[in-house]
Amino acid sequence: MEQSVLIMGGSGQAGSDTAALLRRWYPTLPLTIAGRDLGRAQRVADELGTATAVTIDLSRRDLGLAETTYSAVVATLWDDRLNGLHYAQDRGLPYLSISSGLLDIGPEIVAGAQRSSAAPVLVASHLMAGIAVLAALDSAREFDRVDTVRVGVALDDTDTGGPAGIADLERWSAVTSAGLVRRDGVFTWLTEADAQADVPTLDGTTLPGQSIPVLDVPSLAMATGASNVRVDFAVGETPSRRHGEPASVEIRIDLAGTDRTGEALARTRHLVHREGQRPLTALGIALGVERLLGLRGEKPAPGIHTPEALLDPAYAVERLNEIGAVWQRVSDDPRP
Repeated sequence: MEQSVLIMGGSGQAGSDTAALLRRWYPTLPLTIAGRDLGRAQRVADELGTATAVTIDLSRRDLGLAETTYSAVVATLWDDRLNGLHYAQDRGLPYLSISSGLLDIGPEIVAGAQRSSAAPVLVASHLMAGIAVLAALDSAREFDRVDTVRVGVALDDTDTGGPAGIADLERWSAVTSAGLVRRDGVFTWLTEADAQADVPTLDGTTLPGQSIPVLDVPSLAMATGASNVRVDFAVGETPSRRHGEPASVEIRIDLAGTDRTGEALARTRHLVHREGQRPLTALGIALGVERLLGLRGEKPAPGIHTPEALLDPAYAVERLNEIGAVWQRVSDDPRP
């Protein structure tokens, strides 16, 4: 592939980690690291090899770029004016974004729908770019019917991301403190008090958290058919750091339903990465880029897509294992 992948925000945590993972998978894949600070972007590009650096202007529809042909546009920062999306649509390029969140998704969806034949648009503004959803869907494979999905994410308070990631969290929390769940088949907004919930961790302790309005809820609900779906998010001192180790991330997945014989079935699993959320977020983005470019499977058709619509959960778990994620099954659930 001769055309380069344009990574907006490529010198930030999510962008640089994604670029490094893509370089590991595809040593000759050209990458363009785009950022406001050319020197910083150039340092990332130099470390990668087969990469270039450019500055971008998010206030311009052409991003302030010279007319160069790219293979895809990846927004690892908030594309607040949607000019990265417009740039991709104007040129028929696949586009991936991770920072809109459920609360900011409306304009992006409308822009994608109005020009649905222009380009494939991967809306990956899920937790860790869809990794939690894919992990839960892989765990659901042994079920014949899934009635309840509950995901709890424990993030260390020293691992909330770089400036762009922190800005996303602050923006979302400024809009609402309500949570979104699916209850008895109905998508329901929770008041701040009802949204509160503890997130259990592997060592038996809990972190105070809450249900949050994330795309993971509708993605899991639609993909599994579960009538009850909830995603809780907690930020605090994770067990690994409390025990003197590096900050980790834990994703707890609780599933309930029936097996293929019609018997009741419940499963609880923890997905843990000892290096925190950064490797998981980068993996989620990299999997999306790989699929959009047709490096694994056919290139997706133009239109709006979500991670679970394009990516095979079993393959995502294979890649999770490669980057050091660890699964543990739990028999008891301390939550009511």
